[in-house]
Amino acid sequence: QVQVVESGGGLVQAGGSLRLSCTVSGLIFDDYAMGWFRQIPGKEREGVACISWSGGSEHYLDSVKGRFTISKLNRKKTVYLEMNSLKPDDTAMYYCAADSTPQRVWLFEFCSGSNQHSYYWGQGTQVTVSS
Repeated sequence: QVQVVESGGGLVQAGGSLRLSCTVSGLIFDDYAMGWFRQIPGKEREGVACISWSGGSEHYLDSVKGRFTISKLNRKKTVYLEMNSLKPDDTAMYYCAADSTPQRVWLFEFCSGSNQHSYYWGQGTQVTVSS
């Protein structure tokens, strides 16, 4: 049974920083892409930042490029999202997802969320950025 657990959300002022963490169990962490997605009420969930199974590739939503950084630590089975220069528009529920396709070739495909019904999801952590 795959379990995905996020932590690190909270309330921060605009311009501030937060770091989200996500720990996975029940799968061979090294073999799967990982990603952070976010959703606000009434809108579709969107891929924010994703990292390939090898850690060699990253993909970011245009609006967060240069501000957010995704990383993974295989020995801890953990993926991180460092968020800097936060804006009120970043306010959302943030979800961590593990891919269900081992050693996926195209990271963009995973981050687009087109097959998100097959991903392994965490429960979400709220990020609120005040102006």
